[in-house]
Amino acid sequence: MSSNTSRTLLVTLLGAFARRTGDWMPIKGIVALLEELGIDESSTRTGVSRLKKRHWLVPEKQDGKSGYRLTDLAKASLASGDEVIWHARQPAKLEDGWCIATFSVPEQQRAKRHLLRSRLALLGFGNVGQGVWIAPARMAADALELIDSLELTNNTNILVGRHAGGQDLTRMARESWDLDAIESGYREFIARHQSGFQSLIRSHRDGIAPREAFVHYLRALDDWRVLPMRDPGLPRELLRSDWPGDPATRLIEEVVTQLEQPAFAYVQEVVALEKR
Repeated sequence: MSSNTSRTLLVTLLGAFARRTGDWMPIKGIVALLEELGIDESSTRTGVSRLKKRHWLVPEKQDGKSGYRLTDLAKASLASGDEVIWHARQPAKLEDGWCIATFSVPEQQRAKRHLLRSRLALLGFGNVGQGVWIAPARMAADALELIDSLELTNNTNILVGRHAGGQDLTRMARESWDLDAIESGYREFIARHQSGFQSLIRSHRDGIAPREAFVHYLRALDDWRVLPMRDPGLPRELLRSDWPGDPATRLIEEVVTQLEQPAFAYVQEVVALEKR
């Protein structure tokens, strides 16, 4: 797992807190908060500029203070991400079967073909072979919505059914998804955050300082938020018995329970200070 970066930390900060501060934050507050995580002002302002170009942020003054407001596009994107980040795909039931997506998109529409592949991967589909993708059956509705949005309905088939025979399903899962990388991500998350979090809790039994809570919380959340998006939520029968997604999920849930409120208190304090 790579270290936190200015780009990812900025998005994580906005996703975690900007929607709770009226969809707006002062630029000096954004800079001050990310400086607590080792991000310099230049990098933060560059990240803000990029999000402006992506139509995620628009400049807006409040009480004479310069700041940025989340656009409807940003809020919709963040809300969509929340559905996966905070409601990680639960293990599918093997008996529910599978959704198969097959497509044949002509070369002149290769940009759409590439987009279809990347969006299917984001939905948790694994690549079985050329033009053939698979996911637990519960993803059929999302797949249909995707091909409709890309106007590729006539180039795609979405099928739902059970595995009747042939290749062993466990082997199929290993070949269709990079389960080793997903597993490694969970293990690295635990290794990076568990001991520090437990030490923080033990050493602050009377309450964690808001600043410390903010730093630990945002770093953990920044590392966590990509992991559920890579995990298709396969049936447990197809995964190893010590699948690390379970303890990793318990860890982030505990981090949120213990640190979210003091972290938000620190954000409110900084935002209020920079608005004076």
